[in-house]
Amino acid sequence: MAIHVKRAFKYRFYPSDAQAAELSRTFGCVRKVYNMALAARTEAWARQERVNYNQTSALLTAWKKTEELAYLGEVSSVPLQQALRHLQIAFSNFFAKRAKYPRFKSRKKSRRSAEYTTSAFRFRDGRLTLAKMSEPLDIRWSRPMPEGAKPSTVTVSHDAAGRWFVSLLVEDPAVQPLPANGTAIGIDVGLSHLVTLSTGEKVANPRHERRDRARLARAQRQVSRKATGSANRAKARVKAARVHARIADRRRDMLHKLTTRLVRENQTLVIEDLTVRGMVRNRSLARAISDAAWADFRSMLEYKAAWYGREVIAVDRFFPSSKLCSHCGALAERMPLNVRAWTCDGCGTTHDRDVNAAKNLLAVGLTASVCGAGVRPQRESSRTGRSATKQKTPRREP
Repeated sequence: MAIHVKRAFKYRFYPSDAQAAELSRTFGCVRKVYNMALAARTEAWARQERVNYNQTSALLTAWKKTEELAYLGEVSSVPLQQALRHLQIAFSNFFAKRAKYPRFKSRKKSRRSAEYTTSAFRFRDGRLTLAKMSEPLDIRWSRPMPEGAKPSTVTVSHDAAGRWFVSLLVEDPAVQPLPANGTAIGIDVGLSHLVTLSTGEKVANPRHERRDRARLARAQRQVSRKATGSANRAKARVKAARVHARIADRRRDMLHKLTTRLVRENQTLVIEDLTVRGMVRNRSLARAISDAAWADFRSMLEYKAAWYGREVIAVDRFFPSSKLCSHCGALAERMPLNVRAWTCDGCGTTHDRDVNAAKNLLAVGLTASVCGAGVRPQRESSRTGRSATKQKTPRREP
């Protein structure tokens, strides 16, 4: 069965001075319009009134006619309208209780980006020209796009490390469901090993942040020594951001390769429903958990499984996967975090803690899938009143 998947292809580009200035103005106007529209909707919300996208679009037209905000008309109107649409989506998610109330964009901390639709760019013969620009962008085509692809939207961004990126959203016909192979696997995530599979395979945790920790600390010290607001401090901040970008790029590349392999090789993938947001509140583990990027790992697994016709099953976080014997089903009374291997009192089987957990996740996930029962947990346990955090808190790694 043919499916239609929209896929973003991201490339780095090098703008001319004029293009960089135009894009910087556009970023500033996008942020200004978003914040003003959010303020207008917040004031209306306080009066128990609702303001929708069409009303904010009319406000934008009125703002452009004022002397104070006339500069909004000097940039392409499409990114400004897209900012209002993004705000509408943010409010829709808030009203549906999928997200918190929208926040104002900060000039220093918020992502600098602008989105263009088909009416605001021209893409011909591999050359992309944005509205208000006479020359195409100097893009480094690091990987080929689908043949004959026509972008529906183009997003331009500028990160803290000073790099410029363009993301083109196209329909990728190469993304099609893979032949079913009937293979299922349980996946247990951790810190000493990034993932442990029910087959016994363990994937080492590269610890990307730890490898560059000394370099990052040195760059951050240089920032702290510079005078606030000075040009030297700005340069030092860029150097520190480049170290962060290097870490994030390596981590993302590794996760993409791992998740792609797991999805291609297995029809069913069973994972544990971890509350990473709650787990990082533990200060002694927050840095290691963030570096492992468990949430990104799960997100990649889920959307790639949807692409290729695979299934991801999330098991209740309160399921005692580490304490349950995968051979006889006996439940150990205690399982301290420093115990990495243990012997079952019931059958005498010796288990590797992580491999045993992966096997148990696979078993309970397949059982729930066959029975048709949901395995995603409730936010709170009604009987115990415990918060929705994982019982098996990972041990601190040296």
